[in-house]
Amino acid sequence: MNAAGKTGLTRRHFIITATALFSPPISGPLLADSWPSEAQKSAWDAEVTPPFFDPEVSNPWGLDPRFLPQRVEARAGLVPGNIHVDAIARYLYHIEEGGTAMRYGVAIARGNLYEPGTYTIRRKVRWPHWTPTRAMIERDPELYAEVANGMEPGPDNPLGARALYLYVGDRDTYLRIHGSPQPRSIGGRASSGCVRMVNAHMIALYPLVETGVTAYLHPPEDYVSAKS
Repeated sequence: MNAAGKTGLTRRHFIITATALFSPPISGPLLADSWPSEAQKSAWDAEVTPPFFDPEVSNPWGLDPRFLPQRVEARAGLVPGNIHVDAIARYLYHIEEGGTAMRYGVAIARGNLYEPGTYTIRRKVRWPHWTPTRAMIERDPELYAEVANGMEPGPDNPLGARALYLYVGDRDTYLRIHGSPQPRSIGGRASSGCVRMVNAHMIALYPLVETGVTAYLHPPEDYVSAKS
């Protein structure tokens, strides 16, 4: 069995699934009215990026080496520009021209909060604001009540350095693929619905992803038993 374990994935191939399942809409965040300057954003980028950063080698976070970015061979027929999240192996693949993909380690949502499905990336934000949804506050009031009105951007913000916003049609699902101030969570199940990446890895991925592309969030290991 290779590092991808029971998923059947290797460094050179990965499997797609066709399931597209969606949960009901949840209450969305408030809109923020202040934004950091470009100079502040650049300073934060430097703060969360290791010196002499090499994505395939740098690892001050102590990640399992398999979660460092790697270029791999993509399965034939996958559309360049699209994203696939393998929720079992905890990988995100960004499909490239020429039959390759960049693979990154991720963390996914805990329990049944992860939402497999087919989404469109309709918005991208560098150093985004974050506001917990009403559902999050109701579910974990002690954790989220103090930030119910939102958090300003910065290295401690849960959405981290960059965020890709996932939509179904014109509806914002409030699911995101985003950087995280908790890099040690990569490889696990930690968030309240989103897909997390190391901030420095997200910074590298962000300019390569165009709005309008499709993001496939494939089911996790416990999906069948949890939904049956």
